Amino acid sequence: MNVNVTKTVPVTFKMVVDAYKKVRSGGKAAGIDGESWEDFDKDVERNLYVIWNRLASGSYHPSAVRETEIPKKDGSMRKLGIPTLRDRIAQCVVKEYMEKQIDQRFHRHSYGYRPLKSQRQAIEQVRKNCKEQDWVIDLDIAKFFDEIDHELLMKAVERMSEENWVRMYVSRWLKMKIVDKEGKEYDRRGKGTPQGGVISPLLSNIFLHYALDKWLELKYPQINFVRYADDMVIHCRTKQEAEEILSAIKARLSEVKLRINEQKTQIVYCKDYRRTGQHGKVQFGFLGFSYQPRKSKSKFGEDKSYMAFTAEISKENQKKIREEIEDAIPWRNTTMELTDIAQKLNSKLRGWINYFGLYGKAALRRTMIYVDYRIIKWLRNKYKISGIRKAALKLSVIMHEYPMMFYHWQKGYCYVIKK
Repeated sequence: MNVNVTKTVPVTFKMVVDAYKKVRSGGKAAGIDGESWEDFDKDVERNLYVIWNRLASGSYHPSAVRETEIPKKDGSMRKLGIPTLRDRIAQCVVKEYMEKQIDQRFHRHSYGYRPLKSQRQAIEQVRKNCKEQDWVIDLDIAKFFDEIDHELLMKAVERMSEENWVRMYVSRWLKMKIVDKEGKEYDRRGKGTPQGGVISPLLSNIFLHYALDKWLELKYPQINFVRYADDMVIHCRTKQEAEEILSAIKARLSEVKLRINEQKTQIVYCKDYRRTGQHGKVQFGFLGFSYQPRKSKSKFGEDKSYMAFTAEISKENQKKIREEIEDAIPWRNTTMELTDIAQKLNSKLRGWINYFGLYGKAALRRTMIYVDYRIIKWLRNKYKISGIRKAALKLSVIMHEYPMMFYHWQKGYCYVIKK
């Protein structure tokens, strides 16, 4: 294969190979063509060559997107668009190229889906801001990914990138048809970018950079904010300021053909030991954490505590973790060994603890103890033990003999019964 031919678009074969490696390690769901990674890999070099040849010559045209739905926290359904594997690779090529050109232009407090930015940084910045400013606008944009206006988005892309080939491919991806669960094909009608598309997070950042980030920076330079994709927390000094800014944001979103979710958007008072007023709502959620007044241990004595406004794992995520623990293990199967359970759970436990253990370890510990509770019930059935306490004592013996078996035991998030 000749991969050194001069093309009209500056996409190299190496760029396509690198994009394939990134996308290959991600989602496995097939697109509308039904092609799996196993199918694609049977002739991987040729398939990548075809993608490169078409991308580099400007002749790449994407397939339709397969629509699917997943449940949201509130019980409603979220629509996802699943591109074909080849479209995912092509999108990744353009996304990586664009990011290198434009990422430095994004606001420093935009954290979502950016190189060298993370959820942890966003969570910590919100926590710091809550210490310094008394009020928060917990902003929720209604159906953001479904409602992005294509004309306005393309204007934003054109301001970010001067290269016609980039604009051309973004425009083609925005115009991709959608095939629903019944197999019916329909048009986007000039709005929306599918959640599930590789390039969608970057496009959302470009849109919101101009729609909100730059607008807030210019109009309200005195306030701080943190944005992770379409999740946004805006910090204000007074309630009056928060009300005025929220009113202005509503008008601004209307200008860019978006709207807030009235049920989920709220103004919150960051109540702590210094802020003792009675101001209604004192809690909001962000990236899986709940920010609200809580007792914290003082640095000046183990027995002393004070009221802080800080973060811990949200109740919704505590419930979600318990449900995942239930679903991950066939608990009725008493032929398994405890090591089998540990092997299946440890990667999940490591992820939960490394993320939610950032703040509010007491709440996370209560959630992690649910693992031990399920093991105790399983031990009772496996060994025909009469009584919860006897089974708990057996688990305590195992825990002391094999303290490294479960990841939460290693980190001290465990239930210990004294003999």
